[in-house]
Amino acid sequence: GMDMRSERRALERGAHIVVGTPGRLRDHITRRSLDMSALKAVVLDEADEMLDLGFREDLEFILDAAPAERRTLMFSATVPRSIATLAQGYQRDAVRISAAGEEKQHLDIEYRALSVAQPDRENAIINVLRYYEAKNALVFCNTRAAVNHLTARFNNRNFSVVALSGELSQNERSHALQAMRDGRAKVCIATDVAARGIDLPNLELVIHADLPTNPETLLHRSGRTGRAGRKGVSALIVPNSARKRTERLLQNAGLKATWASPPSADDVMRRDDERILADPVFDEPVKDDERGFIDALLARHGAEQVAAAFVRQCRASRSAPEDLMEIAPFTPSRERPAGEGFARRDEAPSRRDDFG
Repeated sequence: GMDMRSERRALERGAHIVVGTPGRLRDHITRRSLDMSALKAVVLDEADEMLDLGFREDLEFILDAAPAERRTLMFSATVPRSIATLAQGYQRDAVRISAAGEEKQHLDIEYRALSVAQPDRENAIINVLRYYEAKNALVFCNTRAAVNHLTARFNNRNFSVVALSGELSQNERSHALQAMRDGRAKVCIATDVAARGIDLPNLELVIHADLPTNPETLLHRSGRTGRAGRKGVSALIVPNSARKRTERLLQNAGLKATWASPPSADDVMRRDDERILADPVFDEPVKDDERGFIDALLARHGAEQVAAAFVRQCRASRSAPEDLMEIAPFTPSRERPAGEGFARRDEAPSRRDDFG
């Protein structure tokens, strides 16, 4: 999505490192604005995702255009067979290095599986966002349409939201991420592909609005939080019909999650009150230029009325929490007593009677 001409001028001036998307690099090679003759190394980042997205033809074109005597480095969170095959075709005497830093990272992430009734999914996400009030939160959806829908819904509910999906230009992506880093936005709603490789230093909460399709995606999404010694929460929103599937997903990923109900409206209100009581604004001493007006306020309205007005203002500035339907709590199968199980109807979404 960037201007081709300014890139061409930058390449004419010469560069030590060129970073690009496969399609754009191929364009520059075809138009002879990128001279590959002196290239020393080719690096493929997120190599597995590149192949999944159908960039294989472009990647092969680029690798064929590069000098035979070069280093080829491939980086990937997962190494499926397709990556191994590509590596064999384009690397000689390759060494495979597995970084073993994953376990430590996941100790800093608290996994929560939240059981909800199907119609309550979005309401549950609203309550989770309100309960944690994270500096930065990332909400994952499986499709662009779901990203657009949730962005509109949360904007209406007074959350400061940005969206990340394949529809955005590079410029729009950069603006969205900068808004998160600056604190102008607190919630980012994204698809898996759009969120690849992004780094938000204050990301405290990851919410899976749509369940990940495989264990690798679950780990990759959750790994956006709990970095550099900071704690993070990864919350899966689990409709009734997906309880068993979620249990298998967590098991295959080697993760233990706490099964619970999402925060109720009362839980959110209690948390709000705790935050008001703990607000550091109460630790600041009264300034001389404030004292006269404070005395006037107390003389006219009394301490109780002034405190009531303060509480109302605090509550009015936040989006109201949602009332959620109560459903039976889910106990993972390995924690159930022998012989105890769920009836088949517990797996299916609850059927509503005909509208009368």
